[in-house]
Amino acid sequence: MARYLDLHPVDPQPRLVGQVVAALRDDDALIAYPTDSGYALGCRVGNRDGRDRILRIRGLDDRHHFTLVCADFGQLGQLVHVDNAAFRTIRSCTPGPYTFILPGTPEVPRRLLHPKKKTVGVRIPDHRVVSAILAELGEPLLSSSLILPGETEPRTMGWEIKEDLEHQVDIVIEAGETPAEPTTVVDFSDGAPEVLRHGAGDTSRFE
Repeated sequence: MARYLDLHPVDPQPRLVGQVVAALRDDDALIAYPTDSGYALGCRVGNRDGRDRILRIRGLDDRHHFTLVCADFGQLGQLVHVDNAAFRTIRSCTPGPYTFILPGTPEVPRRLLHPKKKTVGVRIPDHRVVSAILAELGEPLLSSSLILPGETEPRTMGWEIKEDLEHQVDIVIEAGETPAEPTTVVDFSDGAPEVLRHGAGDTSRFE
C-alpha cells in the first residue's frame, strides 16, 4: 500500500523530502509526484523494475519516450546532445512545462532510449517540491506523465491517485492541486524544432 506524504508546495519539509529520497535510493521506490504540469510517475534512472512498472500503469510499450527530469541545465547537458541553436531556445524555456526530445549521450542507459531514434526526453520543472527532491537525490528522475489508459490529461490531485493506484506505486506526494495540462513536447532530434504535443508551455517560439 502506498505511503501518502503531504509536502508544503512552497517550502517542502526537509524531513519528508529526505524520506522520499531514501525510498528512491534504498527501496527502488516508484513515486507519484506533482509537477508544474500535472502529476508524474518517477523512479531512479537505474531502477529497471520502476521503468517496467511505469509502462504497465500507463499501458504503454517499449517505444514510449521516457523523460529524464533534471535539477538544472548542467545536469540536462550531461544526458543529451544539444547544439548551439537548440541550447539557446531550451535555456530560455527552462525551468517550465516543456519536454524536449534530443539524442541521448552515453550517460543514458540504452533501455531508456527510443529503440530506433536513440533519443530521450528531458525537462526541468518549475516546482519547488520537485526541485527539493532532485537537489537531495543528486541525480535525475526517470519519469512519465501520470496519464492513465483511456485518459487524455495528467492526474492533478494526490488523494485521488492514492485511491486509484495505492497498490501500484510506493509513495504518493501531496502538495496541493496541480495544473491539468501536460507539458508541451518539442522534438529537436533532427535539428529544427517540431512540436509533438501542444501543452502547458507556449509553442509560438517553435513555430
